[in-house]
Amino acid sequence: MMDSFGRFWSLLGAALRTRCGLRYLYKMSLAVSLRRALLALLSGAIFILTVLYWNQGTIKTQAYNEALERHPSHRDASAFPIPVEKSWTYKCENDRCMRVGHHGKSGKRVSFISCSMTCGDINIWPHPTHKHVLSPHTHSFSVDDVQLQVDTTHREVRKQLQTVFDWFLKDLRQIQRLDYAGSGSEPAVSESSSSKSRRHTQQDSEPAATLFGATFGAKQAGDLSSVQVKIAVHKSGDLNFSLDNDESYYLTSNTDGHRLLVEITANSYFGARHGLSTLQQLIWFDDEDRLLHTYASSKVKDAPKFRYRGLMLDTSRHFFSVEAIKRTIMAMGLAKLNRFHWHLTDAQSFPYISRYYPELAEHGAYSESETYTEQDVREVAEFAKIYGVQVIPEIDAPAHAGNGWDWGPKRGMGELAMCINQQPWSFYCGEPPCGQLNPKNNHTYLILQRLYEELLQQTGPTDLFHLGGDEVNLDCWAQYFNDTDLRGMWCDFMLQAMARLKVANNGVAPKHVAVWSSALTNTKCLPNSQFAVQVWGGSTWQENYDLLDNGYNVIFSHVDAWYLDCGFGSWRATGEAACAPYRTWQNVYKHRPWERMRLDKRRKKQVLGGEVCMWTEQVDENQLDNRLWPRSAALAERLWTDPSDDHDMDVVPPEVFRRISLFRNRLVELGIRAEALFPKYCAQNPGECI
Repeated sequence: MMDSFGRFWSLLGAALRTRCGLRYLYKMSLAVSLRRALLALLSGAIFILTVLYWNQGTIKTQAYNEALERHPSHRDASAFPIPVEKSWTYKCENDRCMRVGHHGKSGKRVSFISCSMTCGDINIWPHPTHKHVLSPHTHSFSVDDVQLQVDTTHREVRKQLQTVFDWFLKDLRQIQRLDYAGSGSEPAVSESSSSKSRRHTQQDSEPAATLFGATFGAKQAGDLSSVQVKIAVHKSGDLNFSLDNDESYYLTSNTDGHRLLVEITANSYFGARHGLSTLQQLIWFDDEDRLLHTYASSKVKDAPKFRYRGLMLDTSRHFFSVEAIKRTIMAMGLAKLNRFHWHLTDAQSFPYISRYYPELAEHGAYSESETYTEQDVREVAEFAKIYGVQVIPEIDAPAHAGNGWDWGPKRGMGELAMCINQQPWSFYCGEPPCGQLNPKNNHTYLILQRLYEELLQQTGPTDLFHLGGDEVNLDCWAQYFNDTDLRGMWCDFMLQAMARLKVANNGVAPKHVAVWSSALTNTKCLPNSQFAVQVWGGSTWQENYDLLDNGYNVIFSHVDAWYLDCGFGSWRATGEAACAPYRTWQNVYKHRPWERMRLDKRRKKQVLGGEVCMWTEQVDENQLDNRLWPRSAALAERLWTDPSDDHDMDVVPPEVFRRISLFRNRLVELGIRAEALFPKYCAQNPGECI
């Protein structure tokens, strides 16, 4: 009996324990399930909040979308200030795009850019000099569909073109609004173009319209499955800049099924580079389908009228970062300007850190951070070559030399410069501080020789170098050399500098050695077979004729047309602005000195080209873009195409307004804060305001 009771209580205890265990397990499993459910809910909430955060510009009411839609990508409005204009559609009538309301209407909307590119004459800048034919039909595609094929036997040309194409793709990505504007990301030059174009993930592509499409980056396909760009260079393998570079090119494109075949044929790398700039302008972003568009077929045959098409930037009065300089050069390349004249030093500052004479920057720079190293100059030059632009550095001498040269006695090298900081400054220089190199000190010439040597190593072989020679003040030298022929002293100085340049250039004198014009350049002491003169004075001054009659090659930079710093008032307390009024882009565009001067063929051949000048007494990085652009582009077409001028002296044809307005928008797309040309209404209604 006791044994039976024991078994009973044992079984009951086991049952109770089992029941408790089951309850315990049940409670445990319930807690786990609840935790899992809560975790899942929390994860879902985080996911939804993240999606809403990144797509808050996409999820809007329909009415708001129709009236005020902004591009829903990750650019902010300040970085990309061209909005999507869903309210309007455009139609082409008599070669002019007419704006029509599209508020909530059904049917396909035609964007302004697509209408502009298919209505009327070819809409690129500068206008091609020879023939061009464009199909009225267009195709859409994405930058990820673009591939490169290089056809050349020149290995270095092939390598350079692959690097160029990487940058071309970067620009296209920015045009398609796939990257942050101004992100600073640069293509890896060692990576092949095709692999680079394909390595971008779908998440980088255009956001889809739906929530999950935007989240996971579903890519919208265009009409084309591929855009194959073939660049052929068979004649010249030279990558060194020269005024004899063949810059012509021939571009064709044709559609084969769902493929677009583009071929750029050129005799040199430089022509091929210009052809790629033209191709970039034959492509545009349509905000209706958020894809790139281009023509179903095209033909463009093109070559420049003038060999030298320059832009000068003064980095002495204000310092400009390497990034700002590179941004300027990128815009130059798109406009087919080919010479960046870097006025590197002046009396106000000497920002270049010389390998041999760092004292120049130590004594002359504004600050340690406002300097350029050898690597900076080399980086700018290599970047410029990618865009078909040559860097021409200038150490102005013998005048415009200030505090950077005051350390000579401490080094046992004597007085390298005179009149440094001399007062009253108006007696001894054009603006403070004064300073002029010592023409009787051989150390001065040795320093110049070393500077030339460094700069030539950093910028590469060239047939053109700029020695300066601007605004020598003879009264300064007269204090020290009263019994000397001061004009002859200037001539001797420039010839000495020329001889030192030859030594610095491995014993070979550049074919063209440029100097600024002055009352001294017409003394005929500088051989016209070697020296070219950059004429900065007025376009009606007698020196223009005298220099040509004396056999000099010239580069025109007339103050009354191509000085872009003019017209902003005087920066001094007294006196009027030296070169008012403001030079509008129309002033720049209409200036044709070779026609006004009625030059014959021989004298016209002496005109190497022209250059706009940006002196920077009143300009720093905050104003740089809008002071240069699009006015510099006006010079670009004048020197590339030099279109005939059958209109009144002050009138620019309406089609030129239309093209430069669109080119200005292209610059803005690429991050250049170019000056506005007229009210936006006029841009949306081409021809109405002109």
